[in-house]
Amino acid sequence: MGKEKFTRTKPHVNVGTIGHVDHGKTTLTAAITSVLAAKFGGTAKAYDQIDAAPEEKARGITINTAHVEYE
Repeated sequence: MGKEKFTRTKPHVNVGTIGHVDHGKTTLTAAITSVLAAKFGGTAKAYDQIDAAPEEKARGITINTAHVEYE
């Protein structure tokens, strides 16, 4: 059986957020997911869901990159 062809039904956009430490990049990302979830449906991501690594939680900063899907 062949692979089903993917049909894109909505635009695809990559959003990159760059800034200095403690300037609100993760907070902004959490806020964007909350607004989009309220307006269009989908799932909001809380701050602690984005900063999920134990070292990030212990230090209170994001260390690794995070990929969050906006719906």
